[in-house]
Amino acid sequence: MPQISVNGLAFEYESFGSASRPAVVLIMGLGAQLVRWPLPFCNKLVERGFRVIRFDNRDIGLSAKMDGAPVPELATIVAARMAGLPVRVPYTLDDMAADTVGLMDALQIEKAHIVGASMGGMIAQLVAADHASHVLSLTSIMSTTGNPALPPPTPAASAVLMARAPNPSDLDAYLQHSLNTLRVIGSPGAPFDEAAARERLTTEVKRNYNPAGFGRQLAAVTANGDRREKLRRIRTPTMVIHGTDDPLVPAAGGRDTAENIPGAELRIIPGMGHDLPPQYQDQIVDAIVAIAKRADPNVTG
Repeated sequence: MPQISVNGLAFEYESFGSASRPAVVLIMGLGAQLVRWPLPFCNKLVERGFRVIRFDNRDIGLSAKMDGAPVPELATIVAARMAGLPVRVPYTLDDMAADTVGLMDALQIEKAHIVGASMGGMIAQLVAADHASHVLSLTSIMSTTGNPALPPPTPAASAVLMARAPNPSDLDAYLQHSLNTLRVIGSPGAPFDEAAARERLTTEVKRNYNPAGFGRQLAAVTANGDRREKLRRIRTPTMVIHGTDDPLVPAAGGRDTAENIPGAELRIIPGMGHDLPPQYQDQIVDAIVAIAKRADPNVTG
């Protein structure tokens, strides 16, 4: 896969489909590498007439690492926010939104359909709010607004999110931990394919393992806080997708996102959790295409 310089950092990315087609930029979530966007999912979008870009966010995968930067304590960030004090983090979600726009500029993509999942949805929201001239449409998947009144993750989902993973030098222990995480946050409406999950997790950990990057990204999410005021400024055609059974970001987060973006369309998928299993990919692709057509009637997919 190629790398490109963006904002002084090297970013790993992958492009599918013809550069002459409308671009879809996929932004992945917390600690997740670009390969977490399933290849069949990317190909479905290409088949519908799009160019698809997926990339590693900063501090994860094969993109630049913020080595040497501290991993802030979340309690310190929360306390500072509650006291109205400045919050110090190595980088912010706004920086990551600027990374997305910078990647588009480097690839000479003037405008794109922006799609984000989980933390990637938060970043996508900020791209639409603060860099509207680069955005044709916005799709926010299994994400939320930062509204502190919304329901938190389930206790089980919180536990697996914060649990320290075994060092991958003990690959079997690492895989068992990661498989348990996927079972907890995954879709109860889709059979869990352990063999496929094990293969993907093995690919990911051999590609890169950077727990400090996960911690710094989590700090960026925590520091960002409530985005509702920004979301109300968005005028880009917007699709919000959420599963009924998401234990990590409950469906109330998706509803709140749609309620705070003028004209946003909300699609709730029964049985879907906090993942992208094959059983729901066609519905998600259909929703992305639907909002792309609303933004650009010339879209034929």
